[in-house]
Amino acid sequence: MTERTLSIIKPDATQRNITGDINSMIEAAGFAIIAQKMLKLTFEQAKKFYEVHSDKPFYEDLCKFLSSAPVIVQVLEKENAILDYRKLMGATNPINAEVGTIRNRFAISVDQNSVHGSDAKETAVSEINFFFSDIELVG
Repeated sequence: MTERTLSIIKPDATQRNITGDINSMIEAAGFAIIAQKMLKLTFEQAKKFYEVHSDKPFYEDLCKFLSSAPVIVQVLEKENAILDYRKLMGATNPINAEVGTIRNRFAISVDQNSVHGSDAKETAVSEINFFFSDIELVG
């Protein structure tokens, strides 16, 4: 069954101009990019997006990072999109990321790990709706 997932290309990647390289990996893995835009989130918007992590010690730093520079938000579509994108991203800590994953190739650190992806169907719906209206989804 076709699924959708949210992808965010984070500030460390946009600042290094490697978004095209990341998108090439995404498309080569069979994903269709059905919506995409560049945004500069405010700190408050980042806090709202990552609200699920508000009780964790890294929350404030994560929100500061996400709002530090432009990001590219996009909706990816394919069969098993959520699980397949999480595999393509690789482990959060790039030291543990498998060879050939986005984080293995591009992440700087566990904090600056280049990409975000939804972790479940419910999360994907919520995250996609946070950034996109139905008219912006072209798949």
